[in-house]
Amino acid sequence: MVALRPGAEEVLTWLDAVPDPEIPVISVVDLGVVRDVRWDGDTLVVAITPTYSGCPATALIAMEIEAALRDRGIAELRLETRIAPPWTTDWLSEKGRAQLEAYGIAPPRPAGGPARCPRCGAADLERISQFGSTPCKAQWRCRACLEPFDYFKCI
Repeated sequence: MVALRPGAEEVLTWLDAVPDPEIPVISVVDLGVVRDVRWDGDTLVVAITPTYSGCPATALIAMEIEAALRDRGIAELRLETRIAPPWTTDWLSEKGRAQLEAYGIAPPRPAGGPARCPRCGAADLERISQFGSTPCKAQWRCRACLEPFDYFKCI
């Protein structure tokens, strides 16, 4: 059991160790899925927003968040799913964007396509398909190194 009630920042630090199940290099905090952490009496309330309403990873994310908090001694816990406002790629942290690129996934940009190849850094790119390995990604190829890569779509 937790002796003292941890603050929201401490809980967010704990949740920063929970990876996104589809892109394990980025945490659910850096992805922007964790929207709020607060206490309601003796119950810790964590609000999450799925990246899109039909995201199959939402249930697994909730289970992983719950497991991480229970491992830290949180006995009274409630997870709330918020669909409004809808998740947006604007909620990705700068750290998360850098982690995506280091992993080989071009981070989202408002211009609608990647700025450079996450592998070699070249800007001569072509879209292969608007659809990638998950609904939130598209397939692109670098014309310089000829490597295909995922681009995290701007939503």
